[in-house]
Amino acid sequence: MELGLYTFADVGTDPVSGEKTGPEQRLKNLLEEIELADQLGLDVFALGEHHRPDYAVSAPAAVLAAAAARTKDIRLSSAVTVLSSEDPVRVFQQYATIDLISHGRAEIMAGRGSFIESFPLFGYELEDYDTLFAEKLELLIKLREGEKISWPGGKHTPRIEARGVYPRPVQDPLPLWIAIGGTPQSAARAGMYGLPLALAIIGGEPARFAPFFEIYRKAARQFGHDPDTLATSINVHGFVGETTQEAADTFYPPVTEVMNRIGRERGWGPSGRREFDASMGPKGALFVGSPAEVTDKILANHAIFGNTRFLIQMAIGVMPHAKLMKAIELFGTRVAPEVRKAVGAKKAAAE
Repeated sequence: MELGLYTFADVGTDPVSGEKTGPEQRLKNLLEEIELADQLGLDVFALGEHHRPDYAVSAPAAVLAAAAARTKDIRLSSAVTVLSSEDPVRVFQQYATIDLISHGRAEIMAGRGSFIESFPLFGYELEDYDTLFAEKLELLIKLREGEKISWPGGKHTPRIEARGVYPRPVQDPLPLWIAIGGTPQSAARAGMYGLPLALAIIGGEPARFAPFFEIYRKAARQFGHDPDTLATSINVHGFVGETTQEAADTFYPPVTEVMNRIGRERGWGPSGRREFDASMGPKGALFVGSPAEVTDKILANHAIFGNTRFLIQMAIGVMPHAKLMKAIELFGTRVAPEVRKAVGAKKAAAE
């Protein structure tokens, strides 16, 4: 199983110390985090796309290109590219360029996005939320198939007549994942195309999301794809500390500040330490604890989902850079090796 990290590169004020982190400092820290993850042998680092004042990354491709030049082995992905408000041709060209700089380590994780700021910013209507994604996804898939493309055009994309799209990536085809947050139709669509599926789990009991993978695999089978060959990921929130208490006390203030702030925007009720601690339990959505506890929870959920990749978002809100670097170190040196060992032994026993 591949193990990695993802983040949206939060900026703002540390809720504990009161110190402010702006975009320039956050991007400097972020590149150090990606470098460390690469040095530790983690498999993936992914960056989200947002167009808000509380996040530093609105252009993941630019940051991933910088990271590509400073890393050797780690795969570099978006998480997600908000394809509905993007130009698929430019997306392909940007990630093909990253693929060339990184010598074949780029990926696109495409999704509809959980925030809507990019729609009015780039002149799109929210009523077209789903049709935009569906049409642009088809075009992006077509772009991966060959150097020259002919495209009939549609409501949201122009006609293209036998035009070359350059540069071409090292990987053929350029890896493309579909990211979903809990919509059955989106899971079925990924299966229909035979594309890898990433499922975000940020609340509730993870086991309740298992049917989405079942929908995905059923759709894949119906459209002639072998589900056993398709990659799947669960993307979660969590944090690793030397002890459970250390992990919880470090992660609770920033993640609660962020979730309650977003909750006020969306009409959610506030949550506190009681809800946080409950979500840390064996059946909860937070992967927070000591290396052994996080390892056990990853393996327990792997038994439920059969996922081939696991990504954890530890950089939520603003926290001290040194504490985040330590958490990455613990994840890379003490969690990842144990998970790989256990999954490998399970696979060997099954064979």
